[in-house]
Amino acid sequence: MEHARVPGVTSMQDALRAAGAQAGHIGDLWNGTLALCTFVFVAIVVATIIAVWCAPRADAATRPDTSSLDGPEHRIWCRIGWATGTSVAGLLVLLAGDVFTSRALARLPLRDAVNIELVGHQWWWEARYLDADASREFTTANELTIPVGRPVIVTLRADDVIHSLWVPNLGGKKDLIPGRTATLQLRADRAGTYRGQCAEFCGLEHALMALLVHAVPTSDYEAWAANQRGNARDPADAAARRGRDVFLGASCAKCHAVAGTPAQGRMGPDLTHLASRRTIAAGIFPNNRGHLAGWIADPQALKPGVNMPANTLPPDDLQALLTYLETLR
Repeated sequence: MEHARVPGVTSMQDALRAAGAQAGHIGDLWNGTLALCTFVFVAIVVATIIAVWCAPRADAATRPDTSSLDGPEHRIWCRIGWATGTSVAGLLVLLAGDVFTSRALARLPLRDAVNIELVGHQWWWEARYLDADASREFTTANELTIPVGRPVIVTLRADDVIHSLWVPNLGGKKDLIPGRTATLQLRADRAGTYRGQCAEFCGLEHALMALLVHAVPTSDYEAWAANQRGNARDPADAAARRGRDVFLGASCAKCHAVAGTPAQGRMGPDLTHLASRRTIAAGIFPNNRGHLAGWIADPQALKPGVNMPANTLPPDDLQALLTYLETLR
């Protein structure tokens, strides 16, 4: 199966390339843990080599050394003490690193934060951008756009089974559990597009439940958000208007919403600004006419188990529908 090759994606889930403060703290903890474990490993290997090199040599005529059977090994308790103390010291260093990292993660300044409610479904993401003024809220799917340098509070919920959000370049993982809410705080310090992934097995297409996060300058974010708040524009040409009629007359409108039209379905992703997204099917395929046509005609062939049924639209109706969907920017 061909997966998305999305132009401009800065990094494909790379936890070693932190693009934000939260991911940086986690990266520092990882580097410290790796350094300590490497030191312990090297010390054990060196000690083993020295022990083997210094071991007494013997031949077949030499009687076996059974002196330890008659009494304790020389300075055994001293050696046990050193081994135990060194191990405890190492574990305390790791514990301290974990505590400091947890405190650092909890101290992200949240002034002027962007609030997003992210809902996990089998197998896609629903994103609601919250605002104190309800008229400024809007909904999108499978892609987040956030401003560089501003904190983001992501409230996590699950609609069906346990999911987990992980965008390695920006922060750690957090589970989405049905009936409960959790929050994840992020901040992107570099512009770019970062790939996230559901990190908890959630069913047949778990591996194909990706999420793109676009970190853009504040001015670009404000322009994007203003566009997302608007309704879908009325089609300008006859082909697109016919496509809109197909959309509203077929089963599409029962599951999908397009703001400004009678379509208010909630089972599938909101399509009001579908054409402005880079991918379809939760980050799996590029959002172009060919993949969109294949997805509408037979989504099961592309993502087996997905809830969207195959569509048997006549070819002319399908082409008109595609023309309409391409106007939803």
